[in-house]
Amino acid sequence: MDIVMVLPVAFLCSWVCSAVGLPAMFGYILSGIILGPSGTNYLKSLVQLETLGEFGVFFILFAVGLDFSFEKLKKIWKVSVFGTMAMMLIMVLIGVSLGLVFDISPKYSAFVAACLALSSTPLVIKFLDKGEGVSRHREEKDPTETDYGALLLGILIMQDVLLGMLIALLSSFATNSSATEDGTTLAYIVLLAKILGSMVGVLVMCVIASRFLISIFFLHISKLHSKEMMTIGSVALIFSLLKITDVLHVSMELGCFVAGAMIGAHRNELVSDVEKLVHPIRDFFAVFFFASVGLHVFPSFVAYELTVIVWLTFAVIIIKFLASVLVLSCFLPKRMSPMKWIVSAGLAQVSEFSFVLGSRARRLHLINREVYLLILSITSLSLLFAPVLWRLSQWQARRLLDRPRNNGYSSQVCYLSAVIIRCKGC
Repeated sequence: MDIVMVLPVAFLCSWVCSAVGLPAMFGYILSGIILGPSGTNYLKSLVQLETLGEFGVFFILFAVGLDFSFEKLKKIWKVSVFGTMAMMLIMVLIGVSLGLVFDISPKYSAFVAACLALSSTPLVIKFLDKGEGVSRHREEKDPTETDYGALLLGILIMQDVLLGMLIALLSSFATNSSATEDGTTLAYIVLLAKILGSMVGVLVMCVIASRFLISIFFLHISKLHSKEMMTIGSVALIFSLLKITDVLHVSMELGCFVAGAMIGAHRNELVSDVEKLVHPIRDFFAVFFFASVGLHVFPSFVAYELTVIVWLTFAVIIIKFLASVLVLSCFLPKRMSPMKWIVSAGLAQVSEFSFVLGSRARRLHLINREVYLLILSITSLSLLFAPVLWRLSQWQARRLLDRPRNNGYSSQVCYLSAVIIRCKGC
């Protein structure tokens, strides 16, 4: 009966958060705080709640995989692939450097930096849908809209891929930690090679299955005209890939992501049908995951370290913004350079999936409680500040529009004007 109370409290808290313009996710976390050890201490079955939360992670990553599309990466694949990797590398290098200055273990600082390097896909999609009228599933767009929306979404898609790889590496390093107890460089190289080899094997197998088996599998299911069978078939595919990746000592979460990508590769009515059926399941179990996150949040810690957390959050936002501007300045052609401010603003927050990474790392005893709470706090504050930075980027873009249109500047202003017209709703 402990867990039964989670849903009503989560509903009320998310309702309040939605009413004031905050993501429902904060309401779910708040319900965990209220019912957990730092609140009323009503929940006693913490293990059961965290187990249900694990299913939330599985279905969340499956939904991320469904949205993965190679078609969206074709036109801007260089920026999406190399730009995203460059942003991640810059964040990790800065994190490790700062960690050495403050005598923090490179393992901790590199992991925290990798978590903070990810940006929130759902939040950016909300910005685009509200401000530009860009729908993630629309296929017909005008040229400027495609450049602008596809660039943000392409970077976020590659971040989702890096998320799956990070989780896979995280779980594998923890599982094989005994192999690296001697701490030699060779041991880590061998372990990394084994992990990457297993990941490549899984991906090759899934590409073959996606091309020759998935469409046939779901075609036969669709002939039954049964939503029940379609739902069970989709969930069975998720759990099958989950088991295969677990046997191969690759992250189970990566298996869920790959299962979604296998279906998403077809980009037809099948994807839409599966999304309609699986998304409610994802939303249901996501409540338990974010509530389980709230169990480990202690308001006393946040209040005591509030000044430090706020300054660290501002530092993360500024570093991510400047790193994005720097990378985009190198990769974007001059004609598209003005939109780097808006794209960088969209990326200058921390993804809610850092909760997933942090929770997994804490369960595997790779980070301590203080580091975990720090990740949660910075992520939450950055998501709160994200709309403000987005609006500031619109203001900066409008300033460019107000400048005189000389010959050297005319093409950039003309391009940017098309972007701003779509951002007025923001």
